[in-house]
Amino acid sequence: MLKVASYNIHKGIGTDRRRNPGRIIDVLNEIDADIIALQEADRRFGARAAAIPEKLLEMHSDYQAIPLDVQTDSMGWHGNALLVRKSASVLAHDIMHIPCLEPRGAIMGRFEIAGKQLAVFGMHLDLSGLWRRRQAAAIVKLAQQQENDVPVVLMGDLNEWSAASGCLKDFSRAFQMVDCGRSFHSRSPIATLDRIMHSHAIRSLGAGVHDSPSARKASDHLPVWAEIAVD
Repeated sequence: MLKVASYNIHKGIGTDRRRNPGRIIDVLNEIDADIIALQEADRRFGARAAAIPEKLLEMHSDYQAIPLDVQTDSMGWHGNALLVRKSASVLAHDIMHIPCLEPRGAIMGRFEIAGKQLAVFGMHLDLSGLWRRRQAAAIVKLAQQQENDVPVVLMGDLNEWSAASGCLKDFSRAFQMVDCGRSFHSRSPIATLDRIMHSHAIRSLGAGVHDSPSARKASDHLPVWAEIAVD
């Protein structure tokens, strides 16, 4: 069994409007997932420095950020990052240019962990429904190419407020949607913006929203998680 999670960390800024990367790391350690997709993992302006300093992550967690080799001071690509346990092997990684109205992207990491190989896609989709559907179509195509070789997990903030339409319909034609629950706003969750999906070679054993006092304060989103079995 593996545990995966997705977390929009809001650039490390909590609901008290204070930037505190240490709180994010506390929540990551609470989740205790094997692979975590982060959104808004870099600051918005200037050099787009990582919201969680590399040294802080190294010293206070069991995670490493996969190297995307895009910007020197950034953790991610358009704010998307993938964290994996230090014991895991990173077999490949890539950034994906997707159709966008505002700066958006998606990333992929291919891992071997606990004797299993899988590809994981992280994403943060557009606020526009039309562009979300275009982005979903592009990501599905890329994910299906990986699915020819290994099981696939897709995670991220889809920005989709509907229950089953829009880009959710596009993703669900090709992948299984996991029912994690409402994750936004962290103080009083009303929307299921953060999603986890997977290929048919994966079985979902359990899923949920990580709702703790720390998580309610660390970001405006709560993390979502799923326990999976890779066949």
